[in-house]
Amino acid sequence: MDVKAAEDRIANLEMLSESNGQRGLAKGVQVLRFLKSIVLCGVAGWTAVAQAQFPDRPIKLIVPFAAGAGTDAVARFVAQKLEGELKQPVVVENRAGASGAIGTQFVASAPADGYTLLFVASPFTTVAAATPDVAKYDPVRGFAPVALIATGPLVWAASEKAPFNSLREMIAYAKANPGKLSYGSAGTGGVNHLALELFKARTGTDILHVPYKGIAPATTDLLGGSIQLLTGSIPAMLPHFKAGKAKPLAVTGARRVPQLSDVPTVAEAGAPGTEVYNYWGIVAPLGTPQPILNRLNADVQKILTMRDVQERLTADGVELTPGGPERLASFIADDFNGWRKLVANGNLRFD
Repeated sequence: MDVKAAEDRIANLEMLSESNGQRGLAKGVQVLRFLKSIVLCGVAGWTAVAQAQFPDRPIKLIVPFAAGAGTDAVARFVAQKLEGELKQPVVVENRAGASGAIGTQFVASAPADGYTLLFVASPFTTVAAATPDVAKYDPVRGFAPVALIATGPLVWAASEKAPFNSLREMIAYAKANPGKLSYGSAGTGGVNHLALELFKARTGTDILHVPYKGIAPATTDLLGGSIQLLTGSIPAMLPHFKAGKAKPLAVTGARRVPQLSDVPTVAEAGAPGTEVYNYWGIVAPLGTPQPILNRLNADVQKILTMRDVQERLTADGVELTPGGPERLASFIADDFNGWRKLVANGNLRFD
């Protein structure tokens, strides 16, 4: 008899014994209560042993984007380092689709045992804020936070053929030519898309949004001149800047970055209030036991102190953000609420 069955049986017998005053039934209730206590002790003991032995088999790290993308590369690097600490394989599994919603939904319904984790990036919150009917998950209350790994800005990039060389010139051109500039994103509701919506709202510009199935094809069209603008990750765009195939206009953070030290921030370039950050972190299914979350977080914090990890992530133009699950939970809530406010105040509708 399991715990639920015992509880139901006890309740039924208690009702009968109270109404009929039957001592035999009361005795049965006492026996079932004793059996229930044994079951509960067994479950608690088994759970404690399982948590103490965690992990005793491979862990799946779900990346909700295509293999080869920037987030996927970072996730595989982090997984490799975590293997050394957990002494178990950490297998990266790509479940792309719907701007990350497919893989995220998969983890939301996975067993809460620490063996299925989600590697999150900015679309985790932007897609939920912009297209909740597509996302079908709650980034704030629907997952157990493990660790925030790093945050960093994007960079505004223009085609080499674009008739401007700075963000100020681009804003002036967009205002003089409403609707004539086209901007490519990795998909509706993603961070690139909402970065544009925020920019338009703050600068009063009219720029055409062109959603792609990933940032790679959007970048290809930028280099070919089919579109004039996009925001991309700094490491992905650096080779194109160096080759003269694209022009950096501004970084979307509050500070300049070493990799583009001569490129201004959006505030310096005439668009204050349009700061946007990408981020990477790890979450688990809601209900994952706290001891397991603590173990995972401790190992993430340990790898963030490794020199090669610091050098790799710094080269990607991001800032390491060590801290406990509370820091990730706070960051996700602030990011999600900010984007949701933008969508609501702008009365934005995305199909």
